[in-house]
Amino acid sequence: MTEHVSPFTKEQLIPQEETLEVYKHKGQLFIGIPKENAYQEKRVCLSPDAVAALTAHGHRVIIEAGAGDGAKFSDKDYSEAGAKITADTKKVFSCPMILKVEPATLAELEMINPQTTIISALQLKTQKKSYFQKLAAKRITALAFEFIKDDDGTYPAVRALSEIAGTASILIASEIMSNNPAGNGLMFGNISGVPPIEVVILGAGTVGEFAARSALGLGANIKIFDNSLTRLRAVQANLSRPLHTSTVQPKNLIKALKRCDVAIGAVRGQNRSPVLVTETMVENMKKGAVIIDVSIDMGGCFESSEVTTHEKPTFVKHGVVHYCVPNIPARYARTSSLSISNIFTPYLLHIAEQGGLENTLRFDKGLRNGLYFYHGILTNKSIADWFDLSYRDINLLIF
Repeated sequence: MTEHVSPFTKEQLIPQEETLEVYKHKGQLFIGIPKENAYQEKRVCLSPDAVAALTAHGHRVIIEAGAGDGAKFSDKDYSEAGAKITADTKKVFSCPMILKVEPATLAELEMINPQTTIISALQLKTQKKSYFQKLAAKRITALAFEFIKDDDGTYPAVRALSEIAGTASILIASEIMSNNPAGNGLMFGNISGVPPIEVVILGAGTVGEFAARSALGLGANIKIFDNSLTRLRAVQANLSRPLHTSTVQPKNLIKALKRCDVAIGAVRGQNRSPVLVTETMVENMKKGAVIIDVSIDMGGCFESSEVTTHEKPTFVKHGVVHYCVPNIPARYARTSSLSISNIFTPYLLHIAEQGGLENTLRFDKGLRNGLYFYHGILTNKSIADWFDLSYRDINLLIF
């Protein structure tokens, strides 16, 4: 009878100590920031101050020459903050982590090394299936900053840019009314003895709230329309004053639009903004009134809206001045860049503190929400449904 030989040694059979996960050492980040080439995009992801904060923690940052020019940050500002400046675009794209404002183009993805991490906007409605197939082929890990959630469940990047768009809509309207040949020559302010400007705001989200805040600050009379009573209640609470609010009822809306000097469209939809104001309603507005359609990037909520550019931002239709530029925050490139930079910097320091992105994603639910590609595997269900692609649940891949 043969003796049974155990596959284990005697030492291995003795009870072992429990092995716990060892906390990872702090990671060093190597970040590349390319110059934005998208049409009219002047923003940059990190300000020189943010770069200084990262390099002070031992991280490396390579910036393409001229990346901050549009936001009035010079290469000298960045090099003094500790970044390395290079004119070689390929060198920037060869970094293991890339930060961009706009999504990378297919040509840019060609320059990226396999297994790179990209953090940028996604702008799902502008993407093609080939973009995601390229990410998969290169085994990229990608985060969309518009999907990243805060601890309180809000989307910090979306909110920050919505605040800028809301405030800007009033500043732009004020400018058009005063110096535009088609404008009414009215001043956006409460001047003694002169009736105040009438403003109609469609949508009581962040854009609507900040438009209302700015208009009230200048002394205008405002009317806010939204079909969500919760949002209307929240606007009143946030602005700490009773306001004229209404659900979107055609009779009330037509009456308000006939009287108003400025109408601001800030309504979002799932796939497209709902058209709340018909061509006929626009025809009945005052001659020289101003429409600022902030929702134009999702189709616009005025039937008469057509996409315009920062170079030629307005057109006149039915005697009403329309401003329909999709990317309003890019008009204030420096403020927008500082705002994006303030969101990115704590996340980047947090990722390094946790020992790298892999470890951070395991414990940070909000950051995990922004992830849509993980080592070439699509992890976002809505993208998968939209482009008919297969996806995997991120929780099954990470743990």
